[in-house]
Amino acid sequence: MSPSEQAQATIPSDETVPDYVCALEKAAHYLPPDQIRQLRYAWTVGAAAHVGQTRKSGEPYITHPMAVATVLAEQRLDVETLIAAILHDTIEDTPLTRATIASEFGETVAELVDGVTKLDKLQFQDRQEAAAESFRKMLLAMARDLRVILIKLADRLHNMRTLGAQSSDAQRRIARETLDVYAPIAQRLGMNLIKAELQDLGFRALHPWRHSVIEKRIRTQPVVRREAMVKIEAQLAQRLTKEGLAYRLVGRIKSPWSIYNKMRIEQKSLDQVMDVFGFRVVVPSVPECYHALGVVHAVFKPLDGRFRDFIAIPKANGYQSLHTVLFGPYGSPIEVQIRTEEMDLIAERGIAAHWSYKHGGDLPNSAQNRAHAWIANLVESQRATGSSLEFLENVKVDLFPDEVYLFTPKGAILALPRNATVLDFAYAVHTDVGNHAVSARVDKKLVPLRTKLVSGQTVEIITAKSSSPKPQWLEFVVSGKARTAIRHQLKHLEHEDAVQLGHRMLDRALENLDTSLDRLPQARLDAYLGEHRYPRLEALLADIALGNRMPNQVAQVLARQVPDTPDLLDAARALQVEDKILITGSERGVISFANCCLPIPGDEIMGYHTAGRGIVVHRLDCPNVAEYRKSPERWVPIGWDREVHGDYRTGLRIDTENKPGTLAQVAAAVAASNSNIDSVEYVDRDVHLSTMRFIIEVRHRKHLAEVIRRVRRLAVVHGVQRL
Repeated sequence: MSPSEQAQATIPSDETVPDYVCALEKAAHYLPPDQIRQLRYAWTVGAAAHVGQTRKSGEPYITHPMAVATVLAEQRLDVETLIAAILHDTIEDTPLTRATIASEFGETVAELVDGVTKLDKLQFQDRQEAAAESFRKMLLAMARDLRVILIKLADRLHNMRTLGAQSSDAQRRIARETLDVYAPIAQRLGMNLIKAELQDLGFRALHPWRHSVIEKRIRTQPVVRREAMVKIEAQLAQRLTKEGLAYRLVGRIKSPWSIYNKMRIEQKSLDQVMDVFGFRVVVPSVPECYHALGVVHAVFKPLDGRFRDFIAIPKANGYQSLHTVLFGPYGSPIEVQIRTEEMDLIAERGIAAHWSYKHGGDLPNSAQNRAHAWIANLVESQRATGSSLEFLENVKVDLFPDEVYLFTPKGAILALPRNATVLDFAYAVHTDVGNHAVSARVDKKLVPLRTKLVSGQTVEIITAKSSSPKPQWLEFVVSGKARTAIRHQLKHLEHEDAVQLGHRMLDRALENLDTSLDRLPQARLDAYLGEHRYPRLEALLADIALGNRMPNQVAQVLARQVPDTPDLLDAARALQVEDKILITGSERGVISFANCCLPIPGDEIMGYHTAGRGIVVHRLDCPNVAEYRKSPERWVPIGWDREVHGDYRTGLRIDTENKPGTLAQVAAAVAASNSNIDSVEYVDRDVHLSTMRFIIEVRHRKHLAEVIRRVRRLAVVHGVQRL
């Protein structure tokens, strides 16, 4: 028997159903009668499953999923989504199984319920990690069916409406999570009605006093302001009517959260933020939007630089509208949005509009299509992310509402977060393009990867096969996709570097014991790996390179010359006769250079094995080396390869005359020597002289000597000394 047939046989009569069931059916009036009967049957199944369960407020638990379904019915969602909403907590909290739901209501409903269900059966380190992993699962379910996030947002909205039953700590935690994650997701999906209510409820729970003050101010607007609003509205309506436009004109009132945010971000007082009039003009077609724009510009003069055309270039969430700011008759700005009825529907409901508006999902710029593209990027990102917390952090970065709109050389439009750089753009084009990027042409001008972009620019990425991600890239990228891809690639490169270096270190240690990795019995090697819980030899080699195991200790155990706890002095003696490991410049992932002495190729150096960091290289004349002599077992004989490559940081102390233009002359001399300046700071400064500390990048000691010679030739320079 189908669900609809079962519904016919088991649903209660109208006289016996509670008010919350009537409220859902009233909100779902757009559905045909047989689907309304399916909803009532779903209620009977859900109520039976949740029987005896109550909310913290004392109400029967079934009132919550029914309220969630009502929120979605108000958005005119389809019957499958509403049934899934009624049953969304059953798999987690009741004996009802996924298989039963699938047999009663179909596989689609079961998939939706499963997508919303939290990961309560897994063990996590803490609540934060559990929430992050639950969020990751929800996004993967969204990739299969976007309706999962609609149910989750409605669930969160009803929980926020009934937050008063929670403890004060729980209220603050849930409100913060709502403002940080769920409201931005609703905005990213174009669902402004739900976003606005989530923000308002979250703000009220987090800062009740601030919310109360602003809300009271909105409610008790001065009479003068109300009269001004009416006059402006009348003037706009009169001119729009004279032009023969069919329109709907509404005044917009800012929410407490948007007012508070504007005060905080723009450092404005409450009076300054409140002193803005807002209107929305809704017309039948796109040509009439531009016609209406001309009309409002004729009534009041537009403010220069404040016009935005989101119809020609929609926002990433599919939002379309014309925005303009006019100079009002009372000295206050008038913000006007102009859009079509369809755009207004999508602006209010976002991806939910697809199920209630026949053309909603067919347009290339529709909220539905853009949401799918965004979620596809998230799915790609999560595959490369190490942890759920890191993934959630990257998603938060991508949820910034402010965006820049950029063009590829072929005219395609990409939307990126505010302050995005050339490198963010490269990763937005493709991960491989980002990984091999070296520079770019922005509006045909050559620029470095860290250059920040502004809307309207055309960006062409220049790549090289030899290029690969650098740790410094993480300092200036802002998009989650770029950050995830760079970290993933760096981990991959570091692991390869560590394995190669660990292999060299262990081989040299074994050579001192007249053996090698190749000559070791496989059974002995396997036994050692098994005893120390290494899945593969590569894991042991990486651990050696990262300083978590001493190569000489491992070598002595493998060669069966000493037990697993060797004498440290013997280890140190073995180390002294060991051949040097030579640095080529490709081991940056596991060899780092000490900031205290900044060694460069050509310096006499030593290596110090540091747990988790690998080998840290110091100059032999570094003041800290004396301290390291106390741990000879951690010394690593190290030197420079004959063909070392790459740039290395070093420091210069430069004494100069204190007059305008001196710093520019010194910087020019350094640049003329083909050296990059990493940082500059004044150490000392008086009326006549100043001392500056430069951190620069050089290839080797000869290159450094050339830089010093050029700087010394300057008339304004009195002395140069390497730090």
